[in-house]
Parts: sequence; C-alpha cells; structure tokens
Amino acid sequence: MYTLRTFWTSGPKLARGVLSQGVPAAVRGTPAQPARLLTTSVQQESFLNGSSSNYVEEMYSAWLEDPKSVHKSWDVFFRNAQRGAAPGEAYQSPPPMAAMMPMVQRMAWPMMPVPTAPAAATEQMSGKVIDDHLAVQAIIRSYQDPSALGHELGSSGEVRSSIDMVVPHQRMHAMIRAYQIRGHQCAKLDPLGIMEADLDSSTPRELTLPYYRFNEEDLDRTFVLPQTTFIGGGSTSLPLREIIKRLEETYCQTIGLEYMHINDRSKCDWIRQKFEIPGIMSMSNETKRLTLARLVRSTRFEQFLATKYPAEKRFGLEGGEVLIPALKTIIDRSTEQGAESFVMGMPHRGRLNVLANVIRKELDQILCQFDSSLEADDEGSGDVKYHLGCSHMRLNRTTNKSIKLALVANPSHLEAADPVVQGKTRAEQYYRGDIEGKKVMSILMHGDAAFAGQGVVFETFHLSDLPAYTTHGTIHVVVNNQIGFTTDPRFSRSSTYCTDVAKVVEAPIFHVNADDPEAVAHVCNVAADWRSEFEKDVVIDLVCYRRGGHNEMDEPMFTQPLMYKQIGKQPTVLKQYAEKLISEGVVTQEEYEEEVSKYDKICEEAYQQAREEKILSIKHWLDSPWTDFFKDKTRDSMMVCESTGVSEDILTHVGTFMGSPPPDPKFTIHGGVKRILRQRATMVKERWVDWAIGEAMAFGSLMHAGFHVRLSGQDVERGTFSQRHHVLHDQNRDKVFWTPLDNLWPDQAPYTVCNSSLSEYAVMGFELGYSMSNPNALVLWEAQFGDFANTAQCIIDQFISSGQAKWVRQTGITLLLPHGYEGMGPEHSSARMERFLQMSTEDPDQYPEIDERFEIRQLFDHNWIVANCTTPANYFHLLRRQVLLPFRKPLIVMTPKSLLRHPEARSSFDDMLPGTNFQRLIPDLGPAGQNHEQVQRLIFCTGKVYYDLTKERKARDLDDKIAIVRIEQISPFPFDMVKEQCDRYRNADLVWAQEEHKNMGAWNYIQPRIRTTVNRERHVSYAGRASAAAAATGSKQSHQQELNRLLEHAMNLDNHVSLWQSQPRRNLTS
Repeated sequence: MYTLRTFWTSGPKLARGVLSQGVPAAVRGTPAQPARLLTTSVQQESFLNGSSSNYVEEMYSAWLEDPKSVHKSWDVFFRNAQRGAAPGEAYQSPPPMAAMMPMVQRMAWPMMPVPTAPAAATEQMSGKVIDDHLAVQAIIRSYQDPSALGHELGSSGEVRSSIDMVVPHQRMHAMIRAYQIRGHQCAKLDPLGIMEADLDSSTPRELTLPYYRFNEEDLDRTFVLPQTTFIGGGSTSLPLREIIKRLEETYCQTIGLEYMHINDRSKCDWIRQKFEIPGIMSMSNETKRLTLARLVRSTRFEQFLATKYPAEKRFGLEGGEVLIPALKTIIDRSTEQGAESFVMGMPHRGRLNVLANVIRKELDQILCQFDSSLEADDEGSGDVKYHLGCSHMRLNRTTNKSIKLALVANPSHLEAADPVVQGKTRAEQYYRGDIEGKKVMSILMHGDAAFAGQGVVFETFHLSDLPAYTTHGTIHVVVNNQIGFTTDPRFSRSSTYCTDVAKVVEAPIFHVNADDPEAVAHVCNVAADWRSEFEKDVVIDLVCYRRGGHNEMDEPMFTQPLMYKQIGKQPTVLKQYAEKLISEGVVTQEEYEEEVSKYDKICEEAYQQAREEKILSIKHWLDSPWTDFFKDKTRDSMMVCESTGVSEDILTHVGTFMGSPPPDPKFTIHGGVKRILRQRATMVKERWVDWAIGEAMAFGSLMHAGFHVRLSGQDVERGTFSQRHHVLHDQNRDKVFWTPLDNLWPDQAPYTVCNSSLSEYAVMGFELGYSMSNPNALVLWEAQFGDFANTAQCIIDQFISSGQAKWVRQTGITLLLPHGYEGMGPEHSSARMERFLQMSTEDPDQYPEIDERFEIRQLFDHNWIVANCTTPANYFHLLRRQVLLPFRKPLIVMTPKSLLRHPEARSSFDDMLPGTNFQRLIPDLGPAGQNHEQVQRLIFCTGKVYYDLTKERKARDLDDKIAIVRIEQISPFPFDMVKEQCDRYRNADLVWAQEEHKNMGAWNYIQPRIRTTVNRERHVSYAGRASAAAAATGSKQSHQQELNRLLEHAMNLDNHVSLWQSQPRRNLTS
C-alpha cells in the first residue's frame, strides 16, 4: 500500500530551483513569475514576457502567411489584436469541447459523444483532444501555478463544463510530470534509513494532493493518461488512485530517477519505458539465484580476508557488496550487445574484491600480496595491493563469450585514473576499428565524496562527446558510502546529490538503494542498454554505507557515532536477500548454505597455495601487457637502437607536402598561410628545415614506417605560436579542411592531430592512457605554454614519472612543453624543468660505468628522458628515437618559442640523413673548438640561451676564448660526453649558464653531476638569474636587465664568482 501525500510540506527545501508545472518547452526557460489568477481582464499579456515572445513571433509570422496554419485560438487572438483590442482583451477562451466536436469529426479523430456529466465526459474523452486543448491553453497562459488552475470562470454552463473536464486533467498531467522530475526526492535510497541521499528530508509540495486541489473524492475518478507517461501499460486511462500508486512504485521506492534534465524528449521517453511500464522490473528466479551467488562471493571474500588478515589494510567492500553483482550484470548485458573488452578504473575501496570476483584474477596471486616476507622478482619499488591493476582474458559464462577485462592501476589520488581509463579505451577502440564503441567500453567506479569534490571528474566528463576523445559512452558506478573519510556529505558538497556533476553532459542518473539487489540489477541493465543505444555516459549511484572506517585500522565512531550505531545493527545485504529468496521459495536454506560453503572452500585452497609461493611478481599485475612487443626480447637485445636518420626522398616528399596547397582547386587558403607555405617550399628546395618542418618530417617518416602518430593538446592543429598549421581551413566553406600529414602516402599509418578542451589534467591523463594501449605509436601531448602543465602535476608525479617503478608499466608518452624566457611574464616563461629533473632517478654522485652500450643502457635504467633541443634536426631525431627504441620511456621536451622562427635555428638535410642520430650533447665546432688549448672558459648550457650566448660572444670578439657546449639531453645526464668536453678544455674554467633563476632550471641537477664527472677537482660556476619566488619578471625592462647581467657574468673572463653573489640584494623595506 502507498500512503497518499495529502499534507503540505512544513518548510522550504534548501538549494532548490522553482519548479514551473504545466509550462510548455517553448516557454519553460523564461524567468519564474508570481502566480496569478487567470482572467480575461488582465492588463497585459504576461506570456509575451521572456523567451515565450519568440514563440509568439513565430506563430504570428506563420499566421500572416496562412491564418489556417495556426490553431484557431491563435487566429482569433491575432485578428483581435489587429482590430485594436486593448491589452488583455485579444485573448478569448477556446470554444468548449462540445463546440469543437464538428471540427474533430472532420479530422477523423476517434471520439466518443460528449456526455452531459463532467466526470463521465472525462472518462470517455479522447486523450488527443484533451492534450490539444491543454497544450493551447498552456502556451497562452504560461507561468501559472498548477494549484491555481480552475479559477477562471466561463460565461456559460457549456464553458464551465469544458473547464471541469480539462482542468483536472491539466492538474493530473502536472502531477505526473512532478513525479518524473522530483519523485527521486522521496525515494527510499538510504539502506540505513537515517539519511536522505539528497540531504533533505522534506517532501516537495509538488508531490502532495492539495497542491493540485485534489481531494479524496477525486481519487476514484478516471483520467486519460498523457503521452508523456507509460504507467498505463496497455491502458489509456486510470483512476487517480492507481495513477499515484504506479507513480509511487516507479519513482519513490528504492530507485530514484534523474533524467528530466535531458533535453531530448526521445531519450526521456526511452527511460520512462524502462521504468514506468508495470512489471518491467520483474526478475526471473534464475537471475535471482545468480545474483545471490554473486553476493555470496562478494560478501564471503571480505569476511575471509578479515579472518585471515585482521591487522592488514585492504579497504574492503563491506556495506557495498552489491557492487560485484552490479558490475557483473553490466558486463553480462554489454557482452550480449557485442562488447568484447572492458577497461575499468576504480579507487581502492573494494579493489581486491573486483579483482577476485569480477576480473577473476587468480585468488592465490591476490593473497600473495598480503605476505610481506615475499621477495619481488621484478624491477622497481612496487605498490600497495589495493592500487594494483590487472589485465585478464576469461569466459563470460552468461553469454559463453570470451572477454578481456583490464583494471587500470591507480594511485591514492582519487579520480586521477578516470582520464587514463578513457584514453586507454579510446586507443583500443581506434586500433580495433571500433568507430561506434560497440566492442570496447569503459566502466568507471567512484566514491561519493571524490565524485563531487575532484575537478578531474568534471574535466573528464567534458571529453565524453568530443570527436577525438569520445569513448562512445561510459558507465559510471558511484559507490556512495554517504561519507568521505570522516566528513559528512553536508560538509563535503554544495550540490543536492554527489552525482550532480554528471548533469553537465545530460547523463541520466539512477540512484538506487544498494540493499535492494534486484533494483540494482535492473538499473545496471538499463544503464548498459542506454550506453549501447545512445553511446552516451550514464551514472549509477549505489547508495550504500561503509561498515568499517576509512580502512580496517580506522575508528569511525569518533566522528559518526549515530551512523555507526545503526550500521552495527544493520544485517548484510547477503543476509537480507538470502532470507527474501528463501521466503519466496526461490532457493532453499540448504542450497544457500551449500553456495557459501563452496566459495569458502575455494578461498581456503587459494590461501594454502599462496603460502607456498616464494617470490612476488609484479609483472603479473600489468593492466596493459605488450606481449608481442616484448616477445623474444632480453635485456641485452634491447641495448641497441637503429639510426634515426631517413632518406632524402622521404624528407623531400614530406617537406614538399607541407609547403604545398591542398589539391582541391576550390580550396581557399588564408593569405598568411599562403606565405608560410611559400617559405616552406623555398626552404625545402634549399635543403633546409625550420622547427615546424623538422617536426613534420619526424611525424611523416614514422607514419611511412607504419607508426601511428597522435598529437593532442590546446591549439595544436595550428600551434600556439602559429608555427605548425597541420590543419588548413577553407576560408569560404565551413568544415572544409585539409590535413597534409594524413595524406602523404596511400598506405601510411594514420595521423591524428586534435585540439583539446581547455584542460591539462584530464587531457594529459587521456593521452597517457592512449599511449599505454599500443607501444608502436608516437603519442604526444603539447601544453599551450609549458607553465600550464603544472595543473596536470598529479598525472606527471603519480603516473608518468613513477608508473614503471610502481606497476612495471612502460609508456612512451611525449610531453611538449614550450619553455623560454622572452619577457612574457611569470606564467609564460617556464615549463618548470627543475621539477622533472628532481624526479629523475639518476644518482648525481655516482659516475657510471662507460661502455659502447652506455647511451642505450642509461635510457633503459632510468625513469624518463628530459631534453631541451636547440636545432630542428636534433628535435627530429629525438622524436624518431622515441619510437625506434626497443623499449618505452616517457619523454619530456622543453620546446622553443622564439627559436621557431630564429634564422640560426635551422638544420640542413645532411643532419637528418641515414647514419645520423640524436646528439645528446653538441660540442663547439667554431674557433674555440679548433683551438681548445687557448680556451679560457667552457660554458655548458641548454636550450634557447645558447643563441643569446653566441651572439654576445661574437659581439665581444671572444669566439676563440670561450667555448659553448649544448647539453641537449639533460636527463639521463651524458656523463661520457661531458667528461670528454671537460678533458678537452683542461685549462678552461667551467660555467653553467641558464636563463632560469638559480633555484629553478637545471642548475641544481647539472652542478653535482659535472662535479662528479671531473672527480670534484674543478669548480663549476653559475651564470644566470638570482633565486626568486616567481618564475619570471612581468617587466620587459627588468627582463632585459636580468639577461644583460647573465651575459655579462658568462662572458667576463675576469669574473669567477656566481652571479647571485655579485648582485646587490634589494632592500625589502624600500
């Protein structure tokens, strides 16, 4: 039985918008107006206010062309207005229903005769006629309060009869819509029964009878159902009592539906059919038994771990055990629809359970992670067990199909893995040719506090529909503990629900009481169907609880005493559901106990097997195993890298394409781009390349060899500094463009270049995930300015720099970070090179063993590569080496800005031909290099400052006195080549020159390594800016003064002290 809400709410709801019922879509977006009694004597037509006036103008335009093209009421209104009717008098009430009958009959609508009694007429009246009548009135009389309907009186009994028939229907329609919009606020979502998922215990007045002026007598009155509901099943009319009962069953039980924020009516109707049709949520006995068996595994797994490892942190799933059958239901349904591969991401809570019972990772391997005495047989430092990922092929027994399941490894930084999962999913779809996402899909699990609190969730949602980033729909499952560590929801979010962020992409949100496994199963099936049907995101909010504290060692009673007193009394969902099925006769007590005993035996056998293990292997936990890439490779066989040079034919071909207009003669190019193309063509003919051409040649030559290239980031198609122009746009036709690099050869590998959303965190994480899927691709992310990369610091710190050490997971992700001090201010100068160097694993005090394989071995042994090139040719080789290496390492490149067009920053084809390679260090080849005995100073530097130094050296006529050597690969440090230079210039004092401040840049990384190289027998001086808090000055004048001091110190051969010592300190009080 359902209690009818016949009371008014006691107080206003917090943080709620005003709900206008009965207002058509055409005018619903206008500002809410005070409710008024509708009469024909009002002084102005309020419906002309706001956006509804646009609708009226459309009606008026149509009426002017053909008065018959609009409804009769509009025709009368406009005729009266043209005759000069006073404000408020142009509108006339539509004719009564009886008067409309001849017109209706002419239109051949199915219609019964209109009885004299209003109630009988309401029961038999055509729904179409009522809908039409209501729609006209709703448009004309906008902004009315549904409770005020019926106050307008007609001048005759016939009009009164019409109103008596129509107005109650209009109220009933408004009530149905109110349930669809706000029914979730009365749903029984909290398993504990002590909180409301929306943080509000009051009842919306729109869900009470008095709001619609209904009373007990109306409950047995029959109403024609509108076309916006499916609660009738096969019936077109129902008594009001039954209507309310069915609405309560659909919207106010253990499922709360939020979907009315979706603007597409067809999608809303699709969801209504999935929930409103009577009996649609029924479940077969076989499915009930399967759900029970999955709950047994989920619950007993946690209880087994609690018994065997009572003092271990494991972040168990107790209180949310229904997650396991939920995920398996999603996978079953999606597999039926054609999915073959699932990429998943999740936080630490319940991770071991998901690994054991969803992915079906070997139980003994999971239990081995609890044995701290086992010695790892892999490289790296490893990670805690509840961060590990896994990739596994298994048979889906429901569909009898083989499926691949991958759970991405993640750090404790909640939600950081979201974009990584999306990138990996997109890559797998791309390489499978799965353009609609039917074969590969992503599932993301979240905690309630993190889903609402972490900005990367919002950033990742915004990628969901972008052409180069969409994964064609993700199923999000929020494990809603109703608490974040020790913080109550009312203190951790301002939104109504923790899931409100998903509304930004119009994702439907299904809230469900996690202690109702059958309701959970239904929303999971609907979510899978939604994703398959519409290729859009969907959110399942599993409202549950956390039986223990934040972890097994935590005491939750300190901060949530009342909540945890109730949790202590709460039976497990397994116990509740088992008792329910036993009482229904679906299973017997013996069958249930046998299922429990069977799984307990499986766990015990795995435990005994785990105790026999002697070593711990992290490589078994790879979420992205590259089996074919590493096949038959040994450490020794990977110590060789082929030449990165290419034939002149390929260089010329790519260069010519990049300097040629599109083949379409109708294609109109911007005049500035034409000039750039001409300049490129001239350079190629002269066998020279600038930075943009060198980059294009690297990309093109790799694609010619079969390697996919993907370049992503803000404004990368054109390039931040208008240097790239990889996508040419027709100046006269929209959406007509030309991508030369994607059209070099008929059989080339594809080229993807895509401007991203204005996000660093999510997009960098996405490209990292993309790079994890296939080692035979060059995946690059470019920052608009290198300074902005720090908003993705979590991806850099937790994944890129340390991913291989923690998870034995290699990646060849390449970060292009524009860097250089050019007077552009503190946020457009520094890519924070020092941070990347600080995270490099190389020992500064240990001089390595040098042999013929040192260069490759050094790359293999260290966590990433940090480079700052000074020539297009070296940049070309660096990019090609990234793919031609027999292993993968992240590459961080400090890319230039002014050097993009610097006349000296050009390279000859000769530097890129077969037999040439990347130069970790470029020696001085000028007079100083030829007369090294006379050199008084050896300056080491990196990047753009080299050109400032050479210009100043020439101006001072010191070309034979000062040698300038460029370190192009900063990390790993080229010990062997630096030693060679130091030995060559034995009589010279050593200086490190940089444009960054002393506490930034490479100085603190370089200085101890040079000292180690010279066995600490020679001093290394510093020439550069003094230490500072900001990366750069905002003053052009100050910038130039700092540069002048840098150059003075570097070139003054009488100066042997660091610049920071010679600079006067500023008086902080002046």
